Amino acid sequence: MASVRLPDGSIKEFEDSVTVKQVAKSIGSRLAKDAMWGEIDGQPVKLDYLIEGDAPTNLKIITRKDVAALATMRHSCAHVMARAVMRLKPNVQLAFGPTIDGGFYYDIESPDDPIKEEDFPAIEAEMQKIVELDEPFERLERSRDDSIQICQDLQQPLKVEHIEEGLADETSLSFYQQGEFLDLCRGPHVPSPKSIGAFKLLSIAGAYWKGDESRQQLQRLYATAFFDKKALNEHLERIEEAKKRDHRVLNKRLAFYHIDEDVGQGLILWTPRGAFIRQKLQDFISEHLARQGYEQVFTPQIGKLDLYRTSGHFPYYQDSQYPPIVMRDQLNLLAEEGCSCSELANKMKDGEIDGYMLRPMNCPHHIKIYGSQQRSYRDLPIRFCEFGTVYRWEQSGEIGGLTRVRGFTQDDAHLFCTEEQLADEVKGCLELVEIVLGAMGLDDYRVRVGLRDPDSGKYVGEAENWDRAEQACRDAAASLGRDFSEEPGEAAFYGPKIDFVVRDCIGREWQLGTVQVDYNLPVRFDLHYIGADNQPHRPVMIHRAPFGSMERFIGVLIEHFAGAFPLWLNPEQGRVLTVSEKSEDYGREVQDKFRKAGLRITSDFRSEKLGAKIRDAQIEMTPYMFVVGPRDAENGTVSVRDRLDGDQGAMSIDEAIAKLQQEVADRVVRVKHKSDVSLVGDGVDNEY
Repeated sequence: MASVRLPDGSIKEFEDSVTVKQVAKSIGSRLAKDAMWGEIDGQPVKLDYLIEGDAPTNLKIITRKDVAALATMRHSCAHVMARAVMRLKPNVQLAFGPTIDGGFYYDIESPDDPIKEEDFPAIEAEMQKIVELDEPFERLERSRDDSIQICQDLQQPLKVEHIEEGLADETSLSFYQQGEFLDLCRGPHVPSPKSIGAFKLLSIAGAYWKGDESRQQLQRLYATAFFDKKALNEHLERIEEAKKRDHRVLNKRLAFYHIDEDVGQGLILWTPRGAFIRQKLQDFISEHLARQGYEQVFTPQIGKLDLYRTSGHFPYYQDSQYPPIVMRDQLNLLAEEGCSCSELANKMKDGEIDGYMLRPMNCPHHIKIYGSQQRSYRDLPIRFCEFGTVYRWEQSGEIGGLTRVRGFTQDDAHLFCTEEQLADEVKGCLELVEIVLGAMGLDDYRVRVGLRDPDSGKYVGEAENWDRAEQACRDAAASLGRDFSEEPGEAAFYGPKIDFVVRDCIGREWQLGTVQVDYNLPVRFDLHYIGADNQPHRPVMIHRAPFGSMERFIGVLIEHFAGAFPLWLNPEQGRVLTVSEKSEDYGREVQDKFRKAGLRITSDFRSEKLGAKIRDAQIEMTPYMFVVGPRDAENGTVSVRDRLDGDQGAMSIDEAIAKLQQEVADRVVRVKHKSDVSLVGDGVDNEY
């Protein structure tokens, strides 16, 4: 007799003991064919695992379509990779080996023989040998003291330190053993290494132990794995395409922005071309902000520490902020008293001395504008908006182009409303995000509701307020008419949020627009409005940023469009090309007419051959080329060449102008990209 409880709660009864494979077959032949392994009470088992006993056994049958299946397999492949490296290299020290978007990595120290790219074929060959051995991953549970002793016996000091310091609250720990290889690991792992269908080492990079620049530098070995060779090859093709679309690479040719060491890492200097795109995006959303009744405000990029103490940004998140600024006279006085740097930091943390800070968020400033005068329920909702620049201290190794910066501008807004108005206001914010994404042709996205982690202490506010805010986010997300996920632990410290996670044309996911409901900051800043009962009431606050940050959004757009922006966003909408120097005067006349019509038209009057001019315009992503020669001058025409569709024949200047003006007015996205395969794979919580 055997009894099985399936994920939907239904129970299947069997007269005799039964294997996981047989259970799958009893459900359907397709499931039996696709089944890769089972999970009993969360632990993977092989398909031939025998289920016995009258008490229902909780069983989930895993196929490659399951969200966690790919990440579980990849983590097992990370163990195989580490084992292979330890077979080939002496005195190897292991750090962490988690799954990440698109693959996995392992941080390794190989002091006697550092890993090089030339080693990749040998490591992959050794990995293949290990896979073919098909030795299972066996889970071992050990006490804390025994775990430390095991890692000491394995001569793995990094693991010992992590248990002693990073896992101080853990009373017992788990290891996974495969053959001679034993590693500290939360799991789970695939029952059979032969589930690892195809893998590839990708790159090697430097990484500090636990991300601390003062600690030893390790090597981070990146790799990926899939259930079959076809999926791996498709992934590798997308990686190559991603390299071509990398906005940092395209920027070298198209010059949208500049980063200068004399200014500072992660601080963006917008060139005229990039500034134009940014301004167009701001103008675009400003039209919709005006329609929805937003009011523009301007606030300083610096504020007193007490402001951020009240909001909770300081000192709780000081590691990700620029250091506070202490007034010169106060600093001199403290220096005379012999105050050390650590004492100064403690005094600021405890509020004994004040200072200023580059703002990490705009919301405290907007809150102060709201609180600057008495508000009535008749005034609500109040919607303040600002393209406000904020600053975060990102580690130097994490900074990259436009998508990870230290100073960025948010299309920020903060709404103050009553409880009764909250649902409609959140829906209005979501509408803005949908408008923004739709205008860019970014139609492939998912919605994520970030909730608090009940086991974490990082959140501020009363549980009752959190419950109301989270339900408001769920209800608003449901109103979009598409599936959404709930993700505990993804909330901001002051409230839950709704994120739009966009998938670009090669399958990468980017978190862009966000909407957050906040019951807590109005309490911390003691905000009120006078209600119809003539009594003070607490407003609800909404934070929202449809673009997220202008830098990140434009970086994503550059890669999504491969630098070829839609006409309305393109800093160069067309280029006049002369057949020869004889047509330069007419070319200037044509260019002048286009410009007077409000179009951004450049020119190429060089003495180069026409083919070279066309090629240069194509490389520089110019949407339209207007070729002019003697015949065009006689007829008052231009020969139109479309970057996408090639030669369009001769048109009158007025016709060409009208064509471009219509495309701009309609904000046409001529090529809408959509990926059928995701480049990323969700990670699993498999590392301590």
